Amino acid sequence: MMLDLLDLLDGPVADLAAQASGSFGVFIRVGAMMALLPAFGEQVVPVRVRLGLTLAFTAITAPAIAPQMPPFSMAPGALLHLIATETVAGLALGIVLRLMIMVLQIAGTIAAQATSLSQFFGGAGVDPQPAMSQLLVMGGLALAMLNGLHVKLAELILQSYTLFPPGAFPDAASLGDWGVAHAARAFTLAFTLAMPFVILSLLYYVALGAINKAMPQLMVAFVGAPAITFAGLAILLLTAPLVLPLWHQAFDGVLSDPGGMPR
Repeated sequence: MMLDLLDLLDGPVADLAAQASGSFGVFIRVGAMMALLPAFGEQVVPVRVRLGLTLAFTAITAPAIAPQMPPFSMAPGALLHLIATETVAGLALGIVLRLMIMVLQIAGTIAAQATSLSQFFGGAGVDPQPAMSQLLVMGGLALAMLNGLHVKLAELILQSYTLFPPGAFPDAASLGDWGVAHAARAFTLAFTLAMPFVILSLLYYVALGAINKAMPQLMVAFVGAPAITFAGLAILLLTAPLVLPLWHQAFDGVLSDPGGMPR
């Protein structure tokens, strides 16, 4: 009786082992991405939660990717090769997505420095950053989550196996050009989003210089400080509803076509 039961279990156990071995590479890639992903990979998210999210994304995407995965081998050389290639692919994708969050951080820092609000309220997150950066980052992450970030990330994982084939290291030159292009795009976008504050700062200092030239005895710095503070907060109130959708459009572009070279 016991032998018959074991014989019946041989088939399901073998199928389960095959599925688990095929999912191992997916788990490594998703785990490397999870260390840097926006929202899901933030430092304030506990490690156990991130591990659970990694298992969830692996369970969702592994069945569709299993036919593309190379045969699983327990040989140390083959296992280390699979871990290394999938880790590189996951980190590359995670860094590109993290750059889009850094866009908001850089834009907020530029805006805060331009309007003398860099120390206003201090930093509210794990990384020290101006309150403007924290506000833009939290607003951007909330907007991304409301627009189905989890679904788009699952689609990105599926697309990533076309961009980075499993079990193969990406070409170093192509990967470098791809990363540099995305970094350049991130800085360009960050400066574009902060442009209203830079223009405000330029106008403020030009006006300050003209007033100081006309009335040298007036302490224009003390008069202008409240003005630039109020103007900076007013510009933030007016531009944040416009800046965040522009950022989200660029973020969606990266999620939908991670392999595309930014222009």
